Amino acid sequence: MSKVKAAIIGPGNIGLDLMYKLQRSDCIEAVLMVGSRESERLQKAKAEGLATSSEGGVAAILRDDDIKIVFDATSAKAHFANAPLLKEAGKFTLDLTPAAVGPFVVPCVNLDEVKAEPNLNMVTCAGQAVTPIVHAINRVAKVKYAEIVSSLASKSAGPGTRQNIDEYTFTTSKALRVVGGADRGKAIIVLNPAEPPILMCNTIYTQVEEPDEKAICKAVEDIVAELQSYVPGYRLKVPPMVDGDKVTAIMQVEGAGDYLPKYSGNLDIMTCAAVATAEKLVKSGEWGAGR
Repeated sequence: MSKVKAAIIGPGNIGLDLMYKLQRSDCIEAVLMVGSRESERLQKAKAEGLATSSEGGVAAILRDDDIKIVFDATSAKAHFANAPLLKEAGKFTLDLTPAAVGPFVVPCVNLDEVKAEPNLNMVTCAGQAVTPIVHAINRVAKVKYAEIVSSLASKSAGPGTRQNIDEYTFTTSKALRVVGGADRGKAIIVLNPAEPPILMCNTIYTQVEEPDEKAICKAVEDIVAELQSYVPGYRLKVPPMVDGDKVTAIMQVEGAGDYLPKYSGNLDIMTCAAVATAEKLVKSGEWGAGR
């Protein structure tokens, strides 16, 4: 099977981490990195063998008919401009910004439901980490309300994260409902300046109907095992605790250390999920505009 060629927009932390992860892929080859200006990170991509463009936008991608998959790791504002151009050109796009032009995808939860779409949104780092847990609980005890608190090392929150805080919280809370199945949802992000930097930690509070502690724990353990198949650093730190109709769980994410420090699990889970989504769709042959 020949590898499908891909481009990455945005030579930031997420873009470069994607590049290193895709170098291990057996079915996708990153061939182009696009930035808005010449930079040391764009030069790093060139040194790794990728073609590069500093003209900004998606013009360089649109000129290359061989590129079938695009990973957009810019910002919500930029993706709103990029998305219609990529769609018109027939490029299957994975959006790693909170723009949510296309439907949310959390690979271990709803990939089969959205695989035919030309643009898939990877939600947010918190969305990838906590939505599977809310979904698992909801399968065995209806979730009336879900609230999550995502604590990240301040050093792992770059300009893109900081500029998109509003979109981040809105997108994550929406995913708790749309993908997780909660009737209502709320998301809170905390940037922790502690030294040494903390690992990404997510606390999930849910209010449920007719909780069965054994069934809830089993459902959560199963989804955690599935998630660990593509995010090895994901772990359940505190298993579900049932108190009346309230269920609380805590999970932690440690990064793989491909490009980013291991404490940047918040970024690592996004790139892991994006690569896993793309690889599963390519191998199945059932993927959006790329079919």
